[in-house]
Amino acid sequence: MNSRRILVTGGAGYIGSHTVRLLLEQGHDVTVVDNLSKGYRHNVPAGRLYEFNIADTAALAGLMRHKRPQAVIHFAAFIAVGESMREPARYFANNVGGSLSLLTAMVETGVRHMVFSSSAAVYGDPPSSPILETFPIKAVNPYGESKVMVETLLRWFDEIHHLTSVSLRYFNASGADPAGHLGEEHQPETHLIPLLFRAILTGNPITVFGDDYPTPDGTCIRDYIHVDDLAQAHILSLEYLLNGGASDQFNVGTGAGHTVLEMIGAVEEVTGKEVPYVIGPRRDGDSPSLVADPTKLRSRLAWQPRYADLKTIIEHAWKFASSHAGPHA
Repeated sequence: MNSRRILVTGGAGYIGSHTVRLLLEQGHDVTVVDNLSKGYRHNVPAGRLYEFNIADTAALAGLMRHKRPQAVIHFAAFIAVGESMREPARYFANNVGGSLSLLTAMVETGVRHMVFSSSAAVYGDPPSSPILETFPIKAVNPYGESKVMVETLLRWFDEIHHLTSVSLRYFNASGADPAGHLGEEHQPETHLIPLLFRAILTGNPITVFGDDYPTPDGTCIRDYIHVDDLAQAHILSLEYLLNGGASDQFNVGTGAGHTVLEMIGAVEEVTGKEVPYVIGPRRDGDSPSLVADPTKLRSRLAWQPRYADLKTIIEHAWKFASSHAGPHA
């Protein structure tokens, strides 16, 4: 792809920072907007970060006039399912309100393409697995519903303003930059692999939420995709839109599911250390099984995961976690 000017919202966060790194490596001119409520300044190369909230439409529009991006990759959102069940208003205000502000600024300044960080949570409890893009949209928590709402906004902004978009419905982002410079630093951490590492490093057992699901060992099944493969899917989607592609939605996952207990076993194998854990009650809003069918993404955008092997994903994550085990352990 030719060098492009790209605005990335939430580019100081986990998936955003990996995508920014790949964009820069591939020769693009990247501008990052992040209010650092969830991201980190150290994740963004110097001179590229603009620190403000995307709810500030005027600031966004001003930056777009200055930088003249050809497209936007939109990550900025709250992501914790459990928290969304406790604080739905906060999730709708940030995830939906922030997205509407961003779209408003894009229309105002003539930016016509967006790659949106959506989620498999839009499917709720799917009727079967693996999940196809044609499955019913039926979120079962406010986090998932906020993604549904933004996808709805995108449909109308395309119809009315000819703003094209790709919504990437992804599964469990995991792993880390293979070089060990970028990784998961969520506060609080909600993702399974770093929580398993934390249990190893601190000796405090992790709680497995429910062991009575209709799965082989009773624990939830998820599709774990390497964050670099996820980042590359955003870049391919960008290229697709900039080459005139119509708005669309794609699942991003490996197509393979692993239970929580399988993940514990894999982490123990990679680290050579025992993971202390206890079984707790089910968590509100959790689906028994979420596994992607990524056929459409593979065939339409020629996407291929480089790190589909679970052991590799865990090795990269452990390299980061064990070298950054100070304040985040």
